[in-house]
Amino acid sequence: MTSVPTPEAASAPAPTHRVLVNDEEQYAIVPVHFEAPAGWREAPCAGDAEACERWVDAHWPDIRPRSVREAIRRS
Repeated sequence: MTSVPTPEAASAPAPTHRVLVNDEEQYAIVPVHFEAPAGWREAPCAGDAEACERWVDAHWPDIRPRSVREAIRRS
């Protein structure tokens, strides 16, 4: 079965930004044409800059690098 896009989805503007994440679980909002540097991968978010910012705010409550958070937990 193929899905048919809704009129809203068909008329939605193309994403202008996307979110990248690295191994330290740090996030970056970049233009969609920006090539991810080594050590970074795409997170499941693309849209306008504001939508990406909302997604990052919801998914990155503690901005310390993962290694720092883990070190604090171990101490």
